[in-house]
Amino acid sequence: MPSRSETPGARRPVTPWGMDTVELDSPAAQVLADEAGIIADLQFVMECCKRLLTELAEADEDRDGVVPLALWSAAVVGYGRCFTTGKRFGLRTADVKALPLHGAVLKFHQWVLAEGRKLTAHPASPFEAAKVGAALSGDGARVEGIAVLSASRVLVDSVGVRQLGGLASELAKQIADRAREHQDAALADAEQLGAESLAKLPVLQSGPPSS
Repeated sequence: MPSRSETPGARRPVTPWGMDTVELDSPAAQVLADEAGIIADLQFVMECCKRLLTELAEADEDRDGVVPLALWSAAVVGYGRCFTTGKRFGLRTADVKALPLHGAVLKFHQWVLAEGRKLTAHPASPFEAAKVGAALSGDGARVEGIAVLSASRVLVDSVGVRQLGGLASELAKQIADRAREHQDAALADAEQLGAESLAKLPVLQSGPPSS
């Protein structure tokens, strides 16, 4: 039998028919993998928004101030990941414009991306993160001390959270439709290669490689 590259101890994905799943690296497979990653990011955004709504429903005195901010930050950054370019294809503004949604959808989308950049980029000025001031006496005749005022991070209300979750949901549906087409194209590529050629490809791993 042809040799197959695999890591000892790694689990080998098996189809319902008991056959190995081998790695496919065709153009359609690359696009499909990118779309699967985007859908996973959007699902993460939706889950963060869902849990954040539960947190926001708590009374202010019972709410943990860190958890809502962490969930919102994670959702915003995860959403922004879907629109990054480079080795992944990513989403575009046109994808948002094509959604069957009404209202200031594009404006909200652009605001979320801007908030995500603020969370991940190093500030251009140190005064973006905090302001430093001199505290003067009541008569203004002397300096009493130094005050440091940290910039507060934005945490939207439940309406904004629902908007982001709904936007992520609609984008996920849109990408899922495309993914089905590319899945068919990847299948056609695999059939064209043939079973004999495919059997020589590395077997996919479904778990982390063992040491």
